[in-house]
Amino acid sequence: MKKNLLMWDETLFRDPEVLEIDYLPEQFEFRDSQIREMAFQIRPGLRGGRPLNTVCKGLPGTGKTTSIKKVFQEIEETTKKLVPVYINCQIDNTKFAIISQIYRKLVGHLPPSSGTSFKQVFDAVARILIKEEIVLLVALDDANYLLYENEINKVLYTLLRSHETYEGTRIGVIVIISDMDVDLSRAVDARVASVFRPTEIYFPPYADAEVREIMKARVMQGLFTGVLSESLLDLVVGQTLKSGDLRVGIDLLKRATLSAERAARRSIEREDICGAYEISKYLHLNYTVKTLKDEERQILRFLAERSINDHEMNAGDVYKAVRESVSIGYTRFYEIVKKMDAMRLVNLQYREGKGRTRIITLRYDPIKVLEYLS
Repeated sequence: MKKNLLMWDETLFRDPEVLEIDYLPEQFEFRDSQIREMAFQIRPGLRGGRPLNTVCKGLPGTGKTTSIKKVFQEIEETTKKLVPVYINCQIDNTKFAIISQIYRKLVGHLPPSSGTSFKQVFDAVARILIKEEIVLLVALDDANYLLYENEINKVLYTLLRSHETYEGTRIGVIVIISDMDVDLSRAVDARVASVFRPTEIYFPPYADAEVREIMKARVMQGLFTGVLSESLLDLVVGQTLKSGDLRVGIDLLKRATLSAERAARRSIEREDICGAYEISKYLHLNYTVKTLKDEERQILRFLAERSINDHEMNAGDVYKAVRESVSIGYTRFYEIVKKMDAMRLVNLQYREGKGRTRIITLRYDPIKVLEYLS
């Protein structure tokens, strides 16, 4: 056997956790000003008051979630009187689901899944907050999903006006938005706007040099010395910048390392990176498809199948074909298509002709969409 072959019990990973996209790094660079501003907004909660409301806005993979989690980690290490609750709105995107996660944070388990009303759960949460003199800080990550489901006003109204029904409750909200087309000031109604009044913290895309520093730090912590050369690190950085999402680069590193291990090599080669990118570049598609409801998955499947032969699709014609197999009204169908446009799964454009024609195009290779739907 050749001496340079990787043995079955050897690995190229120094610490595989470092190359997970939800890993929380000890040293978190290039977001100091955003974290300082967030800390200022939260500070009243540390003194027993209501935290100031905040909107964190930026493209996917710009450090919003990590910044929130770092701040929440520090809060939990400092005090028990300010309780931070992180909620992923891709998964929990209804008023009941969100209050159930808050209940879980305070009690240690979810409320009964059946026979329990929203009011009963919220009553229980409010009693705990008042009795224990706890200030609540709720982070709604990817809150744009609440907009797609028309839940944003219900959720914010319930949380921010809770003190009117339950005197003594103090709740602050951090709303995290990854859809740059969303204008939250227009999306919320007057009842919510009057108590929300958030400060917006912008998370700009990482600069080229910043991406390189972040990826280099992950390589040094996650892989053994010599596994990835400087020239191939440049390739990883280039692919990360091409995708516009830091998470794609991290996933790419993990997959490329696994590819090298599978081939029993002691270092990553160019082919490992290029092959891994062909999977990692669909990271957004993979995660987004998982959040769709059955009805939405049916519509997306239909669009993907039709896109194989028809790149541009007339929305009216698509609906006529869809309703033959899916029981759905046009209003609901169009709401789903608009949601998919907002989620960057399709492009929805208007074309002047006989009236304004709505044209739907798929943003991804339809074969890949069908693959992830399966």
